[in-house]
Amino acid sequence: MSEYRDCVQSFGEQGGRLTYGSYLRVPELLAQQVPQSSPAAHDELLFITIHQAYELWFQLLLHELADARDRMLAGESYLPRVRLERCHAVEVLLVGQVDVIDTMTPQDFLAFRTLLAPASGFQSAQFREIEFISGLQDPGFLERLRGLSPAEEERLRRRLAEPTLWDGYLALLAAHGFAVGSDDEVLAALVAIARDRERHGALWDLAEALIAHDQAWSLWRARHVLMAERQIGAKPGTGGSAGSPYLRSRLDTRFYPALWALRAAL
Repeated sequence: MSEYRDCVQSFGEQGGRLTYGSYLRVPELLAQQVPQSSPAAHDELLFITIHQAYELWFQLLLHELADARDRMLAGESYLPRVRLERCHAVEVLLVGQVDVIDTMTPQDFLAFRTLLAPASGFQSAQFREIEFISGLQDPGFLERLRGLSPAEEERLRRRLAEPTLWDGYLALLAAHGFAVGSDDEVLAALVAIARDRERHGALWDLAEALIAHDQAWSLWRARHVLMAERQIGAKPGTGGSAGSPYLRSRLDTRFYPALWALRAAL
């Protein structure tokens, strides 16, 4: 009996041999931050950590957004809203995370920025996947993106071919008897839903979750451009983009124009 207790104490519940570090692969995770500067630039570790954390959150967002879309296509309305509310919580965190990188001064960034070229956040395949699945499907990005691996390019092409979250929502509206064959019919359906929330509460709440996702992504874009201007001003991006002017050109981008147009129609 004492041997069993010793086993449990050594390896966790039911004799399991998982540990915190092995389950989360902490040694492997912490080995992924590899600064390139020599002599070492103090803030390069901050820069790498922030952007790797973004990619982990992007992976989770794609997991949740794909499930929300698939469930809407299957006729569900409750769990898609739950998934989108989780995404919104993550996106609030992403916006707040910019405050951490803003603790880096322009001088500290310049100590290693030249080493980044031609790498750029513009090349984040997962960021583009999120835009694609959310409804902003622009095939032109595949021509403009440089440095994609074959696997990343294949994922982006797959996202372009897949239904979007908006496709899922329109399928759900059609399943509830609304006509969605034209923009005017979609707007009429949204107005009807908005004016009878007692009857169409689940569809209204889901529309609000979609627009919250859209708004949060817009807030992230706006916060990101301010951060970039604080760090490098009007300099071109390391990947060859126009830098701040390009980022500002994306500020008015919306995933769901119909949900924004609805406000004026009420």
